[in-house]
Amino acid sequence: MNHLVAIVGSTGIGKSKLALRLAQAFNGEIVSADSRQIYRYMDIGTAKPSQEERALVLHHLIDIVSPDENFSLAQYQQLAYRAIEDIQQRNKLALLVGGSGLYVWSVLEGWGIPQVAPDPEFRHGLEEKAARVGGDELYQELTSVDPVAAQRIDPRNVRRTIRALEVYKEAEIPFSQLQRKEAPPFNTLIIGLTADRAELYRRIDLRVDEMIKQGLVDEVKRLVNRGYDFNLPAMSGIGYRQISMLLRGELTLAAAIQQIKFETHRLVRHQYTWFQLKDDRIKWFDIQSTVDSQIMAPLSKFIRGSN
Repeated sequence: MNHLVAIVGSTGIGKSKLALRLAQAFNGEIVSADSRQIYRYMDIGTAKPSQEERALVLHHLIDIVSPDENFSLAQYQQLAYRAIEDIQQRNKLALLVGGSGLYVWSVLEGWGIPQVAPDPEFRHGLEEKAARVGGDELYQELTSVDPVAAQRIDPRNVRRTIRALEVYKEAEIPFSQLQRKEAPPFNTLIIGLTADRAELYRRIDLRVDEMIKQGLVDEVKRLVNRGYDFNLPAMSGIGYRQISMLLRGELTLAAAIQQIKFETHRLVRHQYTWFQLKDDRIKWFDIQSTVDSQIMAPLSKFIRGSN
C-alpha cells in the first residue's frame, strides 16, 4: 500500500481526534507533522495525544528530541519519509497529521531542502541582534533578500528567519530558490478541516483554559527544574513563552492566558496562508456541518484506488 492521507488545518480544529478515528477504522498509523510535539516533556502546551490515545493507535515523530536539541526541517522530512515507508511496507495506512505548514508541505511536495550546515557564529550574532532590536528587523532583512521565503515564515518565528538568512549567506541565492520539489512516490489524499473564524477562536479559548486546568504552569516549572533555559527555541512556542514570562514576574496569570489566546488566534490566521481554502488539492470539510461518514466515503474510494 503506497497511500498517504494527510489531515491538515488550523490548530484546535480537531485533526488529531479525526486521525485517531480514521486510523482505527482503516488500520492506520499516525505520523505527526507538528513542530512542537517533537519535544519531550512538553505535553500539555503542545496538545499531544494522551497515552491512552497513543496506546490505541501508533503515533510516530512525537517525543523524539529534548527541548535543548537542535532539530531541522531536513531531519524531520527524512524521519517522516522513513516512518511513512515503514507503515506502508506493513500494509497499513499512513496518516500525516498536523498544522505545521513547513513540515506538511516538505513531505507532500518533496522539497529538496538546502544542505547548508549551521553556522553557529553567524547564528549567534543574529540571535543577539534579535534580542537587542527585536525579531522584526531580521524579518525585514529577510523580506528584502528573499520575499518568497519571508512570506512562508511567521514574522515571530525568529529561528526560521535566522535559518533563511543563514542559507542565503552561505549559498548566495535565496532560500526559496533552493527548495526544488520532487513529488514523493505516494498516492496522496489531503483532507482539510475548517470552521468559521468565530467558532475556531471559541474552540481555541476553551482549549487554552483547559491547558491551564491540566497544569501548564507546573509543566513549564518542571522544564525549568530540569535545566531547560527560558531562552531555548523550544521554549519560545505559544504557551511556553507566556508562562515563562509569568514565572519571571513579567505577566500576571490572567494576562498570560489572554496573550496565549491572542497569539493562538494569530497563528490560526497564519496557518490559513499555508492551507488555503482555494487550494484544490485539499478536500475541505466544515467541522460544524460534517459527520465522519462524509469523510470516510471519499477515503474509502481513495484506498480502493478509484478516486
